[in-house]
Amino acid sequence: MGDRLLVLLWHNVEGTWCYPSSPGAGREGFARQLRRLKQLATVVPLEDALEALADRQRLPPRPVALTFDDGYRDNLDVAVPILEDLGLPATFFLVPGLLSNTVRPWWEVLGRGFALARPAVVHWDGRALPTRGRQGRRAFQWLAERLKVLDMAGREERVDELLALLQPEEEGAHDRLFLDWDGARELVRRHFSVGSHSTRHAILSREPPEEQVRDLITSRRELEAGLGVQVRLLAYPNGTRTDYDEATIRAATLAGHTHALGAHAGINRSSTPVYAHPRFVVAPDRHFVDMLIRRIALRFPSLW
Repeated sequence: MGDRLLVLLWHNVEGTWCYPSSPGAGREGFARQLRRLKQLATVVPLEDALEALADRQRLPPRPVALTFDDGYRDNLDVAVPILEDLGLPATFFLVPGLLSNTVRPWWEVLGRGFALARPAVVHWDGRALPTRGRQGRRAFQWLAERLKVLDMAGREERVDELLALLQPEEEGAHDRLFLDWDGARELVRRHFSVGSHSTRHAILSREPPEEQVRDLITSRRELEAGLGVQVRLLAYPNGTRTDYDEATIRAATLAGHTHALGAHAGINRSSTPVYAHPRFVVAPDRHFVDMLIRRIALRFPSLW
């Protein structure tokens, strides 16, 4: 029995504009990761495990919870069949604006812009940014990190500026990358849990406090109305420790969430603040799980 919980986070499974990988590598890697996890750990439902920790109840040996952010379509098409085959629970954190296709996923839009850019180099804010190959990939990642410090309106404006420079070769269809409401309802029908990932995928700490409250209340209400389930869990968009603050935690409380999760590494304990649960981010095409388990076993032998 244990009183510590490891929470893992995936986004996509197969490659996307933002998270490229070889065809099939994500599916194969993800299946391999889950098979190994099932051998090494006890995969538990996230909400039940967080409630047990908060109540200082003991968890099963080597407990791990599985989560997915953003609502990529391959979560349903690829991840869910693998999860079902192995009999593993998971929680999917969804964005109503993406489900409705009323918000563009700027990280995928910009990733596509670089992948299909006409010029080999663009000049932005006094810097020459290559668009091709590894240098182009590094330029995209550099830009994405700098855009994250802006509020949503400022970020959207800068993305438009960059797309005008990149002149991607064909029109994008980023909505095909993400679930719609029917897909989200299918997750529920197949007995998977869902949580909120905000209404518009705004990086919450960059927004005014009143907007954070409005965003999280709206997201929870829309998800509950659209999916017919209670939504008590929240995952902060982007999720580093600078992406949520005291105003965000207050907004999460006012919205009625019982727990909230970031995307910074760490182990959950009974003493972990209920609005600051850590998660380890996992790339589906990497041989990552064994290395992760070994590192945790060395640092936290009582967990494993």
